[in-house]
Amino acid sequence: MNITIRKALDEDSRQIWGLMRELAIFDKYIDTFAITPEVVREKGFQKQPPDFYCLVASDNDLIVGILVYYFLPFTAQNLPAIYMKELYVDRNYRGHKIGEKLMVALKDEAIMNNCLQIKWTVAP
Repeated sequence: MNITIRKALDEDSRQIWGLMRELAIFDKYIDTFAITPEVVREKGFQKQPPDFYCLVASDNDLIVGILVYYFLPFTAQNLPAIYMKELYVDRNYRGHKIGEKLMVALKDEAIMNNCLQIKWTVAP
């Protein structure tokens, strides 16, 4: 296993969507899941600025984890924040600290963009 963490690319859209769909099944909201690979490509890569950003964990060419985030440009401290929307690791790759590696990469992204905070919510 050779895990690499990197920013997602347009050509990753279908695999990102697959993991988003797995998360929707896991968190039991698949009945309302309205995302398609085309929506991922359009909203995350073709639109400027994009509606979301994504970090991926890949094992060679296979994407095995995603961390979807977006920027909150204005906070009470007049500094941006990052909001982590989704974190998901394929069940066959869990237990290898891939989620932790994605979170560290998000922290680096926050520092690089002068963000004061990383925010997220967790489903019950």
